[in-house]
Amino acid sequence: MICFGIDPGIGLMGYGVVNDRGGDMTAIDYGAISTEPGRPISERLRDLYAALNSKLSDHSPDIVAVEKLYFGRNTTTAEMVFQARGVILLAVANRGLALYEPKPSEVKLAVCGNGAAEKSQVQGMVKHLLNLGVTPRPDDAADALAIAITGLSLAMYDEHKNRGIA
Repeated sequence: MICFGIDPGIGLMGYGVVNDRGGDMTAIDYGAISTEPGRPISERLRDLYAALNSKLSDHSPDIVAVEKLYFGRNTTTAEMVFQARGVILLAVANRGLALYEPKPSEVKLAVCGNGAAEKSQVQGMVKHLLNLGVTPRPDDAADALAIAITGLSLAMYDEHKNRGIA
């Protein structure tokens, strides 16, 4: 099963593609899609949509996982990221892909076994779980790989639940 994980953002949207073959997970691709600051938001969202669709076509994932967002104070940033998230959800819906939306604490729990893990711990576990020689960069890509790992875990749980195993 292939999961396309996404760390939503307007300036930088992390993506990570993970293949799970019977519990053996490998990173297929990861990186970040960027948009140019100062350009109209509508153009940046269009660019994100086009780039995301291209990546989804390249990898033909079985499922997509997109992190749910939590923002405390910066509502301007939150608004732009929520708009980017809307573009992501539209691209996923247009392809008819199964969607998982883990919260940040669920990603930390799935990857580290601790819902309050530090960012460096998550990155270290992503490197370990995917048997990578280096920690993925930028941070958004490492986060997206963690989100993909979580999506695979959630999909496996759903499969077991549907079969009466969970």
